[in-house]
Amino acid sequence: MESSIIKEYTTAEKLEILADAAKYDVACTSSGVSRSGKKGELGNASAAGICHSFAADGRCISLLKILMTNHCVYDCKYCINRASNDVPRVTFTPEEICTLTVEFYKRNYIEGLFLSSGILKNPTYTMEKMCETLTLLRTKYHFNGYIHVKTIPGAADELLARMGYLADRVSVNLELPTAESLQKLAPNKTFHTILDPMGKVRDTIAAHRTAIGKERLMERSNVNKYLTNSIFSEQTKKLTGDSKRTNLLGDTVKNTNLMTSNRGFELAPRDLGSLKRSFAPAGQSTQMIIGATGESDYTLLQTTQQLYTGFDLKRVFYSAYIPLNEDAALPALGTAPPLLREHRLYQADWLLRFYGFQADELLTEERPNFNELLDPKCEWALRHIELFPLEIMTAEYQMLLRVPGIGPKSAGRIMYARRYGSLDFTSLKKMGVVLKRAHYFITCNGKQMYRTPIEEAYITRQLIGVDYSNNWKVANADKVYEQMSLADFGIA
Repeated sequence: MESSIIKEYTTAEKLEILADAAKYDVACTSSGVSRSGKKGELGNASAAGICHSFAADGRCISLLKILMTNHCVYDCKYCINRASNDVPRVTFTPEEICTLTVEFYKRNYIEGLFLSSGILKNPTYTMEKMCETLTLLRTKYHFNGYIHVKTIPGAADELLARMGYLADRVSVNLELPTAESLQKLAPNKTFHTILDPMGKVRDTIAAHRTAIGKERLMERSNVNKYLTNSIFSEQTKKLTGDSKRTNLLGDTVKNTNLMTSNRGFELAPRDLGSLKRSFAPAGQSTQMIIGATGESDYTLLQTTQQLYTGFDLKRVFYSAYIPLNEDAALPALGTAPPLLREHRLYQADWLLRFYGFQADELLTEERPNFNELLDPKCEWALRHIELFPLEIMTAEYQMLLRVPGIGPKSAGRIMYARRYGSLDFTSLKKMGVVLKRAHYFITCNGKQMYRTPIEEAYITRQLIGVDYSNNWKVANADKVYEQMSLADFGIA
């Protein structure tokens, strides 16, 4: 029999519960926006900020990552906070979140806030409370630091507009890469309710960028400029011009529906007018769960490319599924999360965004999954062994980028340096080329570093041996999903 006594939780107890519940959302990374401190304002935002991780200079920096509530009216089968789970349920008040953020910031524990939430009552009510929280934080507490917010699909447009002007980055979790999987595991959600706000955020960001003289698209090197055949709808195609474009469902999104700057301020609270903030200056992102359903890497990568080209996302994040709930539609409890597969997808994502690769170059329907023992760039090179070895002194920049061990910076250095003289392998190493991978695929002035047979089977064995130690560490990372607790700060 259910007890009629409702436990009252302290703020510290709520923090312990809601910070732990937020750890399964991996969409925290570099903030993507820099903003210096201002007189009379509290905090700043750093483009190098990484949630509970390490910056390039070695600093451990973090965002306060919490849920506003773990109450949820939805019953998504993969989620620990699903309505049918018997877990302690708590909710922060807007003032509690503001106080926690400011106090943690003053103690130099965080650089900003990552705020997500379960669905309390309904999407609109939940977004209203989140907007109230951020409004207080920006106006009453004058917090000028980085804020990343997960929006709630299905909420009203005016709430999405408020959120965009209050936060630095907004995101909507796609969660699963196909409509069939979403219907199977999250029957309360649909692709339309997820992709519709994603498209509105995209076009509103683009309108702001155009208004200040920037390119409509986010600055992302070699990002694909066209849509491939959509796995969501055969009707999906790229439409040029500003009058209309299509989303991944094939629906036309007209600019008359955009949350423009003027309309955004009309919809936002009156006291936000003095802030004059850009709309989501750090862009938008999303997350997909890996391993909860049976989609191939090819399907996941095609979906990723669609999201980048169709919605101009800053990042697509992958989250290896940790079996939390017992359900026939899910992997059994105790199944190891696919950490190495997640790692390969992140590497492939990097190739899509910065190396000019297309999804259907890396994988095909006939070969739909990555070899988890090889990084995707090496796997691509081995499948196209006839293109190698590549002569460093004459190769084009785009081909240099496709050599394992050569990145955009080292490729640029090679292009510059070879105009003034011959290069050797020692020079390449000084330029940052990773020769333990690259030397199988290149020559300098017609010579290999070693007398290596250009054979797929032989090079595959060698590269797997090179990566064995790193692969083992990734696949057996016992603490990958732990995030900082109060004990790490000496508070608990």
